[in-house]
Amino acid sequence: MADSISSFWGPVTSTIECCEKNYVYSSYIAEFFNTMSNVPSILLALIGLINALRQRFEKRFSVLHISNMILAIGSMLYHATLQHVQQQSDETPMVWEMLLYMYILYSPDWHYRSTMPTFLFLYGAVFAAVHSVVRFEIGFKVHYVILCLLCIPRMYKYYIYTQDVYAKRLAKLYVATLLIGSLCWLGDNVFCKEVSSWPINPQGHALWHLFMGFNSYFANTFLMFCRAQQRGWAPKIVHFMGLLPYVKIEKPKTQ
Repeated sequence: MADSISSFWGPVTSTIECCEKNYVYSSYIAEFFNTMSNVPSILLALIGLINALRQRFEKRFSVLHISNMILAIGSMLYHATLQHVQQQSDETPMVWEMLLYMYILYSPDWHYRSTMPTFLFLYGAVFAAVHSVVRFEIGFKVHYVILCLLCIPRMYKYYIYTQDVYAKRLAKLYVATLLIGSLCWLGDNVFCKEVSSWPINPQGHALWHLFMGFNSYFANTFLMFCRAQQRGWAPKIVHFMGLLPYVKIEKPKTQ
């Protein structure tokens, strides 16, 4: 929400602003809660990355966790500055991340191994180039939703073929956090005028960041479990300190 407050970053140039007053806590951070709410996403992605490296999962999962961190950092830059360039550092990684999910989901059954990564790489590069010149608003949201919907059939297939109770619980947590986070995002956009008059702003967009951080972590962990099953690595879901789930594998000695 625009306010006539002096700031380090100058006038707002982004095409989207959320329902949070600008520069309330610092002249360096436009939307404080929307910025800081990305920190859990970075920490969760770091935990996933450490687990993927420690157990020598395929590199695709390390790249996936790194992409989650890049997206969260880009989101922090965007909400801290509300500048158009930084907005691109949030939106472009969102698309790249979905393309990476599509590769991880569909590549195990893809017979022509080089065609899929080549196409997805070129698609991501072309999108980034176009997005740097053309300002998308509704078009970006529709494009992103379509990419998400393309992932659902394969996620559902993995779910119905997975017999492990704890892995299925991860998939359910993925869906639950997605739905709750989406409701927070929708409420922040639709009811901003009403929320602005409340004594306390529930910070719906910040809650969206929080839930989506856990959403990505649950999705990544579920996909790591499914891939480990495909590779015959005897995966099981264990919990760090009885709370945070992660995948533990036992590779055959030949691997």
